[in-house]
Amino acid sequence: MNATTEYLRLRDLHAFYGESHVLHGVNLVVNRGECVTLLGRNGAGRTTTLRAILGLTGRRTGSIVVNGTEVIGLPTHQIARLGIGYCPEERGIYSSLSCEENLLLPPKLHSAGMSLDEIYTMFPNLAERRHSQGTRLSGGEQQMLAMARVLRTGAQLLLLDEISEGLAPVIVQRLAQIILQLKEKGFTILLVEQNFRFAAPLADRMYVVEHGQIAAEIHQNELDEKREFLQEVLGV
Repeated sequence: MNATTEYLRLRDLHAFYGESHVLHGVNLVVNRGECVTLLGRNGAGRTTTLRAILGLTGRRTGSIVVNGTEVIGLPTHQIARLGIGYCPEERGIYSSLSCEENLLLPPKLHSAGMSLDEIYTMFPNLAERRHSQGTRLSGGEQQMLAMARVLRTGAQLLLLDEISEGLAPVIVQRLAQIILQLKEKGFTILLVEQNFRFAAPLADRMYVVEHGQIAAEIHQNELDEKREFLQEVLGV
Protein backbone atom coordinates (compact mmCIF):
# COMPACT_ATOMS: atom_id res chain seq x y z
CA MET A 1 0.00 0.00 0.00
CA ASN A 2 1.36 3.46 -0.82
CA ALA A 3 0.91 6.74 1.03
CA THR A 4 -2.21 7.74 -0.92
CA THR A 5 -4.14 4.75 0.45
CA GLU A 6 -2.94 5.19 4.03
CA TYR A 7 -5.06 7.21 6.43
CA LEU A 8 -3.02 6.49 9.55
CA ARG A 9 0.51 5.22 10.12
CA LEU A 10 2.24 4.75 13.47
CA ARG A 11 6.01 4.21 13.40
CA ASP A 12 8.01 3.26 16.49
CA LEU A 13 5.42 4.92 18.73
CA HIS A 14 6.34 5.12 22.41
CA ALA A 15 3.93 6.62 24.94
CA PHE A 16 4.24 7.41 28.62
CA TYR A 17 1.92 8.20 31.51
CA GLY A 18 4.25 10.05 33.86
CA GLU A 19 7.11 7.64 34.51
CA SER A 20 5.17 4.63 33.16
CA HIS A 21 6.38 3.55 29.72
CA VAL A 22 3.23 2.00 28.21
CA LEU A 23 3.80 1.73 24.44
CA HIS A 24 7.12 0.27 23.31
CA GLY A 25 7.50 0.99 19.60
CA VAL A 26 4.06 0.38 18.05
CA ASN A 27 4.01 0.08 14.24
CA LEU A 28 0.71 -0.13 12.38
CA VAL A 29 -1.10 1.14 9.30
CA VAL A 30 -4.79 1.78 8.70
CA ASN A 31 -5.76 2.28 5.06
CA ARG A 32 -8.65 4.38 3.81
CA GLY A 33 -12.01 2.67 4.20
CA GLU A 34 -10.64 -0.14 6.34
CA CYS A 35 -11.87 -1.36 9.69
CA VAL A 36 -8.82 -2.43 11.69
CA THR A 37 -9.16 -3.96 15.16
CA LEU A 38 -6.70 -3.87 18.04
CA LEU A 39 -7.07 -7.10 19.99
CA GLY A 40 -5.42 -7.93 23.28
CA ARG A 41 -5.90 -8.48 26.96
CA ASN A 42 -6.69 -5.65 29.37
CA GLY A 43 -3.59 -3.58 30.03
CA ALA A 44 -1.91 -4.57 26.75
CA GLY A 45 -1.83 -0.96 25.51
CA ARG A 46 -4.75 -0.86 23.06
CA THR A 47 -6.60 2.11 24.60
CA THR A 48 -3.30 3.92 25.14
CA THR A 49 -2.64 3.55 21.41
CA LEU A 50 -5.89 5.38 20.61
CA ARG A 51 -5.20 8.05 23.22
CA ALA A 52 -1.62 8.51 21.99
CA ILE A 53 -2.83 9.17 18.44
CA LEU A 54 -4.80 12.14 19.79
CA GLY A 55 -2.10 13.33 22.16
CA LEU A 56 -4.08 12.38 25.27
CA THR A 57 -1.22 10.50 26.92
CA GLY A 58 1.85 12.13 28.40
CA ARG A 59 5.09 12.18 26.43
CA ARG A 60 5.10 10.52 22.98
CA THR A 61 8.00 9.72 20.69
CA GLY A 62 8.10 8.20 17.22
CA SER A 63 5.84 9.11 14.32
CA ILE A 64 2.06 9.45 13.89
CA VAL A 65 0.99 10.40 10.36
CA VAL A 66 -2.71 11.21 9.85
CA ASN A 67 -3.83 11.69 6.25
CA GLY A 68 -0.31 12.73 5.26
CA THR A 69 0.34 15.06 8.22
CA GLU A 70 2.85 14.31 10.99
CA VAL A 71 1.04 14.98 14.28
CA ILE A 72 3.46 13.77 16.96
CA GLY A 73 4.20 17.38 17.98
CA LEU A 74 0.69 18.80 17.64
CA PRO A 75 -1.79 19.53 20.46
CA THR A 76 -4.98 17.46 20.68
CA HIS A 77 -7.37 20.07 19.26
CA GLN A 78 -5.26 20.43 16.10
CA ILE A 79 -5.06 16.66 15.65
CA ALA A 80 -8.85 16.33 15.98
CA ARG A 81 -9.34 18.96 13.27
CA LEU A 82 -7.60 16.66 10.80
CA GLY A 83 -10.78 14.58 10.83
CA ILE A 84 -10.43 12.21 13.77
CA GLY A 85 -13.40 11.25 15.94
CA TYR A 86 -12.85 9.47 19.27
CA CYS A 87 -15.41 7.43 21.19
CA PRO A 88 -13.84 6.74 24.60
CA GLU A 89 -14.86 3.72 26.63
CA GLU A 90 -16.61 5.97 29.19
CA ARG A 91 -18.70 7.56 26.35
CA GLY A 92 -18.60 11.10 27.77
CA ILE A 93 -22.31 11.89 27.45
CA TYR A 94 -23.46 15.21 28.97
CA SER A 95 -26.03 13.82 31.37
CA SER A 96 -27.87 17.12 32.01
CA LEU A 97 -28.48 17.68 28.28
CA SER A 98 -31.07 15.98 26.11
CA CYS A 99 -30.07 13.49 23.45
CA GLU A 100 -30.52 16.10 20.71
CA GLU A 101 -28.64 18.78 22.66
CA ASN A 102 -25.73 16.34 22.98
CA LEU A 103 -25.78 15.90 19.20
CA LEU A 104 -25.84 19.64 18.51
CA LEU A 105 -23.00 20.44 20.89
CA PRO A 106 -19.84 19.46 18.96
CA PRO A 107 -18.63 21.80 16.20
CA LYS A 108 -18.74 20.67 12.59
CA LEU A 109 -15.13 20.28 11.50
CA HIS A 110 -15.90 19.19 7.97
CA SER A 111 -18.73 19.62 5.48
CA ALA A 112 -19.13 15.82 5.45
CA GLY A 113 -20.63 15.92 8.96
CA MET A 114 -23.97 14.10 9.08
CA SER A 115 -27.17 16.08 9.49
CA LEU A 116 -29.59 15.30 12.32
CA ASP A 117 -31.92 13.65 9.81
CA GLU A 118 -29.10 11.37 8.59
CA ILE A 119 -28.17 10.57 12.20
CA TYR A 120 -31.77 9.71 13.11
CA THR A 121 -32.09 7.49 10.02
CA MET A 122 -28.96 5.55 11.05
CA PHE A 123 -29.90 5.54 14.78
CA PRO A 124 -33.73 5.30 15.01
CA ASN A 125 -33.46 4.76 18.79
CA LEU A 126 -32.00 8.24 19.14
CA ALA A 127 -34.83 9.76 17.10
CA GLU A 128 -37.31 8.26 19.56
CA ARG A 129 -35.29 9.52 22.54
CA ARG A 130 -34.26 12.91 21.13
CA HIS A 131 -35.83 14.84 24.04
CA SER A 132 -34.70 12.42 26.77
CA GLN A 133 -32.03 13.49 29.23
CA GLY A 134 -28.63 11.82 28.84
CA THR A 135 -28.97 10.01 32.18
CA ARG A 136 -32.28 8.46 31.10
CA LEU A 137 -30.78 6.71 28.08
CA SER A 138 -29.90 3.03 28.31
CA GLY A 139 -26.25 1.94 28.01
CA GLY A 140 -26.81 1.00 24.39
CA GLU A 141 -28.48 4.31 23.58
CA GLN A 142 -25.63 6.19 25.25
CA GLN A 143 -23.14 4.27 23.11
CA MET A 144 -25.09 5.09 19.96
CA LEU A 145 -25.22 8.75 21.03
CA ALA A 146 -21.44 8.82 21.57
CA MET A 147 -20.90 7.44 18.05
CA ALA A 148 -23.52 9.69 16.47
CA ARG A 149 -22.02 12.78 18.07
CA VAL A 150 -18.67 12.01 16.41
CA LEU A 151 -20.35 11.52 13.02
CA ARG A 152 -21.92 14.98 13.30
CA THR A 153 -18.44 16.56 13.29
CA GLY A 154 -17.48 15.23 9.87
CA ALA A 155 -14.64 13.06 11.19
CA GLN A 156 -13.53 10.45 8.64
CA LEU A 157 -11.22 8.41 10.90
CA LEU A 158 -13.12 6.89 13.85
CA LEU A 159 -11.30 5.64 16.95
CA LEU A 160 -13.78 3.40 18.79
CA ASP A 161 -12.88 2.04 22.24
CA GLU A 162 -14.75 -1.06 23.53
CA ILE A 163 -18.10 0.04 22.11
CA SER A 164 -19.73 -3.37 22.70
CA GLU A 165 -18.75 -3.69 26.36
CA GLY A 166 -21.56 -4.49 28.78
CA LEU A 167 -24.33 -4.18 26.20
CA ALA A 168 -27.18 -6.58 25.41
CA PRO A 169 -26.58 -8.90 22.42
CA VAL A 170 -29.33 -7.24 20.36
CA ILE A 171 -27.61 -3.84 20.80
CA VAL A 172 -24.19 -5.29 19.98
CA GLN A 173 -25.68 -6.72 16.79
CA ARG A 174 -27.08 -3.29 15.90
CA LEU A 175 -23.69 -1.63 16.50
CA ALA A 176 -22.09 -4.18 14.16
CA GLN A 177 -24.63 -3.25 11.46
CA ILE A 178 -23.83 0.44 11.97
CA ILE A 179 -20.08 -0.18 11.58
CA LEU A 180 -20.72 -2.04 8.32
CA GLN A 181 -22.85 0.91 7.12
CA LEU A 182 -20.05 3.32 8.02
CA LYS A 183 -17.55 1.20 6.08
CA GLU A 184 -19.86 1.31 3.05
CA LYS A 185 -19.90 5.12 3.35
CA GLY A 186 -16.09 5.16 3.21
CA PHE A 187 -15.24 5.79 6.86
CA THR A 188 -11.92 4.52 8.20
CA ILE A 189 -12.21 2.77 11.58
CA LEU A 190 -9.72 1.74 14.25
CA LEU A 191 -11.56 -0.40 16.76
CA VAL A 192 -10.36 -1.53 20.19
CA GLU A 193 -12.32 -4.62 21.25
CA GLN A 194 -12.29 -7.32 23.88
CA ASN A 195 -15.25 -9.05 22.23
CA PHE A 196 -13.58 -11.10 19.51
CA ARG A 197 -16.88 -12.47 18.15
CA PHE A 198 -18.12 -8.92 17.62
CA ALA A 199 -14.89 -7.65 16.05
CA ALA A 200 -13.88 -10.59 13.84
CA PRO A 201 -16.58 -10.26 11.13
CA LEU A 202 -16.11 -6.47 10.92
CA ALA A 203 -12.34 -6.18 10.64
CA ASP A 204 -10.35 -6.26 7.40
CA ARG A 205 -7.24 -6.77 9.51
CA MET A 206 -6.43 -7.23 13.19
CA TYR A 207 -3.38 -6.34 15.20
CA VAL A 208 -2.71 -8.27 18.39
CA VAL A 209 -1.23 -5.99 21.07
CA GLU A 210 0.89 -7.44 23.87
CA HIS A 211 2.97 -5.51 26.41
CA GLY A 212 2.69 -2.26 24.46
CA GLN A 213 3.85 -3.76 21.16
CA ILE A 214 2.26 -5.31 18.07
CA ALA A 215 2.65 -9.06 18.48
CA ALA A 216 0.93 -10.11 15.24
CA GLU A 217 -1.03 -8.84 12.24
CA ILE A 218 -3.87 -11.08 11.05
CA HIS A 219 -5.89 -10.62 7.87
CA GLN A 220 -9.55 -11.57 7.67
CA ASN A 221 -8.80 -14.61 5.45
CA GLU A 222 -6.23 -15.94 7.99
CA LEU A 223 -8.65 -16.18 10.91
CA ASP A 224 -9.24 -19.91 10.75
CA GLU A 225 -5.56 -20.86 10.61
CA LYS A 226 -4.68 -18.38 13.40
CA ARG A 227 -7.53 -19.38 15.72
CA GLU A 228 -5.32 -21.45 18.02
CA PHE A 229 -2.85 -18.55 18.36
CA LEU A 230 -5.71 -16.13 19.13
CA GLN A 231 -7.13 -18.48 21.76
CA GLU A 232 -3.71 -18.59 23.39
CA VAL A 233 -3.12 -14.83 23.52
CA LEU A 234 -6.69 -13.64 23.99
CA GLY A 235 -8.41 -16.52 25.73
CA VAL A 236 -11.20 -16.54 23.09
